[in-house]
Parts: sequence; C-alpha cells; structure tokens
Amino acid sequence: MKELFDLTGKVALITGGTHGIGLATGILLGKAGARICVNDVDNEKLISCRDAFRNEGLDVYILKFDVTDETDVDRGITEIEKEVGTVDILVNNAGIIKRIPILNMAVKEFKQVIDVDLVAPFVVSKRVVPGMIGKRAGKIINMCSMMSVYGRNTVSAYASAKGGLKLLTQNMTCEWAKYNIQINGIGPGYIATAQTAPIRENGHPFNDLVMTRTPAGRWGEPGDVANAALFLASKASDFINGHILYVDGGILANFGYIKGENEL
Repeated sequence: MKELFDLTGKVALITGGTHGIGLATGILLGKAGARICVNDVDNEKLISCRDAFRNEGLDVYILKFDVTDETDVDRGITEIEKEVGTVDILVNNAGIIKRIPILNMAVKEFKQVIDVDLVAPFVVSKRVVPGMIGKRAGKIINMCSMMSVYGRNTVSAYASAKGGLKLLTQNMTCEWAKYNIQINGIGPGYIATAQTAPIRENGHPFNDLVMTRTPAGRWGEPGDVANAALFLASKASDFINGHILYVDGGILANFGYIKGENEL
C-alpha cells in the first residue's frame, strides 16, 4: 500500500506554493519522498516557505520566476532541470482573485486574473511536458475551483479563468494521456486559510453561508486539498485522467442544503 503513494525520487514543482494550499501540498508531497521545488515572485514569501519546510525536517528548492512570462518560465524550469532534475509532478497552484463587480472592473484587471489563473498553467505545462513525454510518465495537477462550474457575484474574471482551466485540463488529457501523463484538476471548496480568516468569524454572513450549506458542516483545511493532490500525484491515480476532484465537503452536491433542515 505504501508503494502506491511513495514519491521517492520524483521532482515536483508547485507554482506559487509559498503559503496556504500550495504550501500544504508541497510539504505533504515532500513527506511522501518527492524533491519539492516552489516558485513565487516575492522573495519574502519564498524565504518563509523555506523556513516552513525546514520546520518539518524537509528541504525545498525555492526560485523566483513569473508564471505569466514565457521567457521567465523557461529560465526557471531550465534551472530546476539543471539543479534538481526533470519535473515529474507539476501542480499549477499559482492564482489570484479580484472581487470586483463587472461594471467596475477594468479590462486590465480582468486580463491580469486570466493571465495568472489560466494562461500561466498553459505556459508552465507546455514547458515541462516535453520532459514528461520523454520519460513516458508524468502528473499535472491544475488547481481549479468550485467556480469552474458555477459563478458568484464579483468574481467574473476568476470564474472565467477557472472554468477555462477545467476545459484546459480536459484538452491536455486529450493530447497527452497517450504518453502516460495523467492530467487532472482539484476544485477546492471553502478552505480555512489566512485569506479567509476575516470572513470565518462567527456571525459573519459568509461564514454562516458556508457552515449551513456545506453538508460536512465545516470549512475545509489546506491539508484536505493536499491529500487529494497526493492521490493525483501518486501511482494510485494512474488510470485517472481529465477529472476534476472537488474537495468541498459536499457543497456542490447539494448547494441548497441548510443545516438542520434536511437532517432526520
């Protein structure tokens, strides 16, 4: 059983993996034996990430490059290939969100979200996949969202990007599965991170929404998403391709659920 989830000798790149879900994913894959590489555009976040890995008794290769810049991505991946090895596992985790009503959102702001959340996974995947094709093995995990399948107020750019990322995942599968590369997505639900801390306070309307409409009755933890990433990065998922695994406590299964109302 342990062999199914053993990543010893594998090189994993988690883009934007300096905090939150990305950090939890990197640490878990590292504990499974993978050699972890993490990029960001912020030096302080990279240093903090390295400290977090060290606190877990793990090493991490940190490097700075912009996932939206094709030239910079090529430079960064080339450095990883030289210093660590060919990427076996890619987690396209880097992402941003801008909560702005459509009528108030500048085209520049819309395009920025699309570039980071949709174009960047295209750019980074395109750069690493030739190495995977050469090995006839690889794993690509795209961080999608519940908003890959539905919208909400003020997140038009984010939902557009994540909906596109779901279909990009499926198109990557159509082209690359024949090389024994598994390309899948994860759709996190509402996750308890530093960013969501202000809206997770008791009495906050959004916290009430999450707590009453999520059948599991709680916010998710970054580790919940990391567990799914380990599965999709391991041998256990070798015949799973083009799938989006929603880690959401069941909220998509029954968005109309209200705690207490549907319980026997």
